[in-house]
Amino acid sequence: MNSVWQRFTLSYLPLREFKGTSYLHRNLIGLLHSWRRSSWLMQWAEELAAVLVSLVFCLAPFVSNTLIGVLLIACAGFWLLLTLSDQTKTGLTPIHLLLLLYGGIATVATALSPVKAAALSGWMKLTLYLVLFALCARIMRSPRIRSWLINLYLHIALIVSVYGVRQRFDRVEALATWSDPTSPLSETTRVYSYLGNPNLLAGYLLPAVVFSLMAVFAWQRRVPKALALTMFFVNSACLYFTDSRGGWIGIVVALGSLVFLLRYWWGEYLPRFWRIWLLPIIGAIVASLLILGILFVEPLRLRVLSIFAGRDDSSNNFRINVWLAVIDMIRDRPIIGIGPGNSAFNKIYPLYQNPKYPALSAYSILLEVGVETGLVGLTCFLWLLIVMFNQAWIQLRRLRQIASRDGFWLIGAIATLLGMLAHGAVDTVWYRPEVNTLWWLMVAIIASYYRPLDQEQQS
Repeated sequence: MNSVWQRFTLSYLPLREFKGTSYLHRNLIGLLHSWRRSSWLMQWAEELAAVLVSLVFCLAPFVSNTLIGVLLIACAGFWLLLTLSDQTKTGLTPIHLLLLLYGGIATVATALSPVKAAALSGWMKLTLYLVLFALCARIMRSPRIRSWLINLYLHIALIVSVYGVRQRFDRVEALATWSDPTSPLSETTRVYSYLGNPNLLAGYLLPAVVFSLMAVFAWQRRVPKALALTMFFVNSACLYFTDSRGGWIGIVVALGSLVFLLRYWWGEYLPRFWRIWLLPIIGAIVASLLILGILFVEPLRLRVLSIFAGRDDSSNNFRINVWLAVIDMIRDRPIIGIGPGNSAFNKIYPLYQNPKYPALSAYSILLEVGVETGLVGLTCFLWLLIVMFNQAWIQLRRLRQIASRDGFWLIGAIATLLGMLAHGAVDTVWYRPEVNTLWWLMVAIIASYYRPLDQEQQS
């Protein structure tokens, strides 16, 4: 059974042998190696790549999606240059192979799409995100660059959060109708900071909450730890002020995952009593705080109860109608879908929608993957998630054995991905560049720690 699981999750995949027998790897990788050795600028290739990636995460909350797209194209071009000029540092992992397979399925879905031009636009965006992952995973094999990118994101997120908290106290006007007009919370201020949408802001800040908490443990000196704690409270407050129910669900899942992962990380250092009772005690404390908050804080109570209101809540009713229409779309093209991207979705969805419920996407990650690439793509996506979390767990065990502080960043990446999946299950922000780039950053963090199991056993 263990052998079957390891084969399914590609744990013992002979990547070195694959590189040696692959025609493309032998004939393309390192094609420009001699030029790179003679180039003064390419001596700083990894640092230049880090600058390009830094620009993406530094500017994402503040600039248009068009400029982000230009930066992603620049990253893709530089990744291609690095790949063709380097013979040794391709950094291939099982995650890369599954993403390559998913990209191939998306390509077939684009070719067979009933709206090929629109699907081609979505395919290009997906390809840029996948290449961003490949570039991040490559350069973050350097602990220095990995730490730099994480720190950069945390500081940019702090700027975004501070402005969002200020909007709450200034009672900023909404840019759109984000709350049910008939709800007692219709006049509540929902902050959106520089991102223009509270749900999008919540999706952007979810990783910041998790990683600022992890920074409390990963950063060594007192002043950085105090800064990390400040970041955690400011980011958490801003996320709460978004009044995003999907964001709240996501952060509850992420923080709950953190508790379990940290319990595993410190398990061997805990006395027997705390090994048994730590999780139940923390669960009881958190549950008590949530119950007290729901009982005595009316806005929180109304917002939480609306999650379980079904069709009685207008936002829930809207999503349910969209989901039913999307299921009909999947039923009509179950194998390979309609093609990737919101442009293809916008061409096909009006044929299925209830006239009162127009939508720009499926409002659910799994339904969106299913409608874009069919059941074939959805199966591959689920396989990717399993392989990704399995690799994360393997590397977390390795880092735990050597007591490396890098384990805290890996824990943060795992918890963030689970939280983003929970948020994305009921919302559409996962496909926005500000959030999607962060998703691939988290996946790249996991891939950057990859070390084959056979090498671990030999060492």
